[in-house]
Amino acid sequence: MKKYFACLFLGLIILQGCQSKAEETSKDENPEKVTLVNKVENKTEPQKVTNDAAAILAKKEVPILCYHQIKDFNTSAGAMTKVYTVKPVDFAAQMKALSEAGYNSILPEQLYEYLVHNAPLPAKPIMITFDDTRAEQYSIGAGEMKKYGFKGVFFVMTVSINRPGYMGKEEIKSLADEGHVVAAHTWDHHMVTKYSGEDWNTQLVKPKAKLEEIIGKPLTDFAYPFGLWNTAAIPELKKSGYEMAYILSTKRDSIDPLYTIRRMIVSGTWTTERMMKSTESTFE
Repeated sequence: MKKYFACLFLGLIILQGCQSKAEETSKDENPEKVTLVNKVENKTEPQKVTNDAAAILAKKEVPILCYHQIKDFNTSAGAMTKVYTVKPVDFAAQMKALSEAGYNSILPEQLYEYLVHNAPLPAKPIMITFDDTRAEQYSIGAGEMKKYGFKGVFFVMTVSINRPGYMGKEEIKSLADEGHVVAAHTWDHHMVTKYSGEDWNTQLVKPKAKLEEIIGKPLTDFAYPFGLWNTAAIPELKKSGYEMAYILSTKRDSIDPLYTIRRMIVSGTWTTERMMKSTESTFE
């Protein structure tokens, strides 16, 4: 009888030990199962869309305004001055009108993500850009935009930096620090269609490096002088590290549309109402 109870007691001890080992094994396996499930879930995450040229061209264009000088002029001013110069009072009225109409300024990185990866944009997006490094773009342009929370893109030709009537390094750095984008507009505004040999280095590579040194940030955008471009320029722009380049309101390239983004010059002869209507009609 004693042997019977002894065997029974021993059996209970062995059974309890087996259950404990089973529980420990089960606990040990749980982390592995969780890790395995996480790996499976990670594998099923959607891939980021990358649009081809046709898909980029098919997307609705974002209005991009192009300003040059912001200063007063009289009726005797030449035709080109009137086209390329917007009076300060008119520029102020235009920024106010854009804000009241519900426009939201965007910057190149947002435009790139929208065109290439279908990223969403704010309601009524618009890009406000400036060419040629004029001092009043900083003293008047940036100040007026700040009233409405707008940010702009400033295309700088590096030969003009620190010259009378143009922005200096401090102003350019300040624009970048305040959230605006500084971009390249060549060294001395020569037409891209005339470049050969060392011109590519002088007009594309060196200005980019100089501006990056001033602002302490990467620079990825370029504006063609006079909006003129050719297919020979695009591989040079890519090689120089530019992601997008901007023309004026002419036909885009069907193969590399990111290097022919359209802009509209805002003429100094326009009323605010005309500017608003042109913004809508040009980019429909």
